[in-house]
Amino acid sequence: MKDVKEETKADEKKAPKSEQTRTLILETALRLFKERGYDKTTMRAIAQEAGVSVGNAYYYFSSKEHLVQGFYDRIAEEHQAAVEPILTGGEKDLTARIKGVYLGWLDIAGPYHEFASQFFKNAADPDSPLSPFSPESEGPREAAIEVHRRVISGASVKVDPELAEALPQLLWLQQMGLVLFWVYDRSEGAANSRRLVERLAPVTARAISLSRFRILRPLVKETHELLSDFMPTAAGMAASGKPKKRANPKPPESDSE
Repeated sequence: MKDVKEETKADEKKAPKSEQTRTLILETALRLFKERGYDKTTMRAIAQEAGVSVGNAYYYFSSKEHLVQGFYDRIAEEHQAAVEPILTGGEKDLTARIKGVYLGWLDIAGPYHEFASQFFKNAADPDSPLSPFSPESEGPREAAIEVHRRVISGASVKVDPELAEALPQLLWLQQMGLVLFWVYDRSEGAANSRRLVERLAPVTARAISLSRFRILRPLVKETHELLSDFMPTAAGMAASGKPKKRANPKPPESDSE
């Protein structure tokens, strides 16, 4: 019994150290990516700079791509923590909630702006595990979509039930567009990206608000079907390169209001 307790205590002490090592390797990699470029940075160089063996580096991250996935995970976790006050602080205005979440992402990602374009070059490849649509990116992708789901559910706006499930995904896709704009934004402090958010948030909130009206129902349905057909997933487009097939859509209901 004593041996079991001693082993448990040893494991408890070991876990924090292993997490520290993992963090050290990741932070070293991000620094070298910034200094030398992603393509010119090797796992051996990362291990050497971090003061660990190459085997140890590969134990925590099996490739450079997995290091970048670790970066994605970190950004997602930090973003969730940063926007928690916006999501739970009593703010019900949808514009303010969308704006807060998008600006929060820009704040978290800001320190990595200098080498973001290097990641995007690899992420733009649809076959790359670094693609935001890849199965490997499912964790941070779903975490981001969940944030947008909470943005909408906590707002005072009424949402068309037929679009309720799709809207968080649409907001995430819009965020991906913002990320692309930010990658190429060379204004000081990414000021242009912030101005984009200031103008984009109210337009998006108004579109969501209007989507519940019956006169726009055909457009709402088409938007939902478009998303369902072409939103890449591990089981669908990302795996096969083709949108999934669906039954012929029903004709839109006549406008009776």
